[in-house]
Amino acid sequence: MRLPFSFLIFLSLCILNVKNISAHNFSNETLNYKVTYKWGIIHKQAGTATIKLTKSGNWYKSTVTARSDAWADRIYRLRDTLMSTMRVSDLTPTLYERIAHEDGKYAHDIVNITRNGDKFSAKCTRQRRAKKATTTNVSHTTLEAQGTTVDLLSSFYYLRALDFDKLTPGHAQTINIFSGKRKELLKITYHGKEVIKIEGKKHDTYKITFTFTSEGKKKTSEPIEAWVETTAPYIPLKLVGKLKIGQIQCFYIP
Repeated sequence: MRLPFSFLIFLSLCILNVKNISAHNFSNETLNYKVTYKWGIIHKQAGTATIKLTKSGNWYKSTVTARSDAWADRIYRLRDTLMSTMRVSDLTPTLYERIAHEDGKYAHDIVNITRNGDKFSAKCTRQRRAKKATTTNVSHTTLEAQGTTVDLLSSFYYLRALDFDKLTPGHAQTINIFSGKRKELLKITYHGKEVIKIEGKKHDTYKITFTFTSEGKKKTSEPIEAWVETTAPYIPLKLVGKLKIGQIQCFYIP
């Protein structure tokens, strides 16, 4: 089960259909999230994540940095960085990068994405170094997809650009998502509006769930739930993902 902020998430990670994307001009911004672990009566902050967006000409550049807290480092130390470059006009990604230091292991993915009409392709370079290893293994692969395609981070902005008021509860869509290793299918279901409470304050939100599957339709993670505020700039306020024991929750920090 991937952590929600590594999706981001991972945060990430909801798109229904290009025809449901409304025009939106994002401003430079920095969004902060706290990541908590919940199991029974245990509910403790386990880490933090920051998502930063900058605009330069016809391009957006987004960067996510995520880290585990000091107490969680003793169990599973995590320092992740995700980066995505996308076109301002349609949020199409052209470059995705992931640098991960997790539990003593190192991973670095570079995904160069090109689009020709309705067809997408990606050239991927993957670097891996095992825990306590002294050498880094490098591999290359090519991915192809037809139809709407995103990476793990650019999907965060597609989500916020959706025109939810034109969707009906129960609407579902499956699209392509590139990682450094493979193409997966991402199914998203819109459930309608829901009022949630965070630290005693009520928020009007749109509720969404999404699930990753392989091309053979085999589920590769448990469904992740997301709640997005109903007013601009449509920030995801809460995300919940199940683990084998307990669950991970992400909360937006105003």
